[in-house]
Amino acid sequence: MDVNSLDNGLYSFRKAKKQNPFELTEEEKKKVEELKKKDAEIKQHEQAHKRAAAGLKSTGPHYEYTTGPDGKRYVKGGHVNIDTAEVPNNPEATIKKAQQIRRAALAPGEPSPQDLRVANEAAAMESKARMELMKERSKDSKEDIRKTKEIEFTYYPDSKSPNLEIKT
Repeated sequence: MDVNSLDNGLYSFRKAKKQNPFELTEEEKKKVEELKKKDAEIKQHEQAHKRAAAGLKSTGPHYEYTTGPDGKRYVKGGHVNIDTAEVPNNPEATIKKAQQIRRAALAPGEPSPQDLRVANEAAAMESKARMELMKERSKDSKEDIRKTKEIEFTYYPDSKSPNLEIKT
């Protein structure tokens, strides 16, 4: 076999492939731009959750990655874990916490379906805590009424000030 014909065969093979094997095709460049854009959107989305959850027990953001045609890693998904438990025996604190959870869930410009579920759960938690608070206040109010019945105000015209008598 002739060396020149072998060289021509290799040259033809190289020409059929890319001129530079490290250069991305136009399609690959477009894919990398899409991955960069999605990466930035997801990071911004999760940071919005994290900022709005400030003060609540939370972890994250946690990200899932994919490798692009350029060999670099790009974020393809993520989440922030937030403590969504009620505050035991404290409906007022639970109401405030539920409101903050809801704000954190809806903080991104475009909440995901999971974000909307968390916001709905927080609204339900707030509603339940409001009912508990109303029951507590109603119970306290009834006790105040009972106490009021036990106190009798009497006025004696000869006296310069009313007299207070406590009857049990």
